[in-house]
Amino acid sequence: MNIVIVGLGIIGGSLAKAFVKYTNNHIIGINRTHSTLEKALSEGSIHEIGTTDCLKDADVVFMCTYPDHISEFVKDNAEKFKKDCVITDVCGIKSKLCEKMTEICSEYGLTFCGSHPMAGKEKFSYDAADAELFQGASYIIVPCGAPQSAVDLLSDLAKQIGFTQIRITTPSEHDRMIAFTSQLPHVLACSYVKSPCCPNHKGFSAGSYRDVSRVASINENLWTDLFLDNKEPLCEEISILINNLEQFKELISNGEKEQLREELKKARLIKHTLGE
Repeated sequence: MNIVIVGLGIIGGSLAKAFVKYTNNHIIGINRTHSTLEKALSEGSIHEIGTTDCLKDADVVFMCTYPDHISEFVKDNAEKFKKDCVITDVCGIKSKLCEKMTEICSEYGLTFCGSHPMAGKEKFSYDAADAELFQGASYIIVPCGAPQSAVDLLSDLAKQIGFTQIRITTPSEHDRMIAFTSQLPHVLACSYVKSPCCPNHKGFSAGSYRDVSRVASINENLWTDLFLDNKEPLCEEISILINNLEQFKELISNGEKEQLREELKKARLIKHTLGE
């Protein structure tokens, strides 16, 4: 198949490298910065530098750009897509995007099937792209009315490049869960490193500091949009976290040793029961 990847950041670049390494598909890259395309081609991460004219021969198009750019790109180039092409994305929030994309693709007779690879690093450029990034990861598919053939196609491609768990869900369920599993930890990490103690952490920190602070290395432009696009579920999760923190603060402040021990035990048992 001809697979076009629009946007060669860490996810788009990693998809390209993984498809080249683990499949026999022809990988075409489109990117705003031409030097990135030239580097990807020279490294063998893509087979061809593409333009929007390549869309007429594309079997699958992975949109790996900012959410607002996705709908704009597809609408601006709607007439160029092959009619049986499957268009997907890698965005962390689905409700707003799926609504837009379903409307556009319905108008032009195109197929959109949302997806979200649950993998990444704290770095976000092409230079951080890795063909092994998706090994053992989960791949979320949000069909948005797409036919089963499109779901099966994306599922098969995901498995070929290392994903081991495929989850099928709705935009609302996706965004509710991502608020908890992804967005809240980023809010927590950014809040944590704003402590006045943080600049003096060296020599006093080890694994706990690294674990909590890791995702504070954030792409503020992307995550601002993601937070605001999912503000209601995310604010609900922030409120739950604040309530839990206040409970621990009160127990510690009042010296309630047995109750504190019991709450810590509850947390330990939840973590041990659920595992990773």
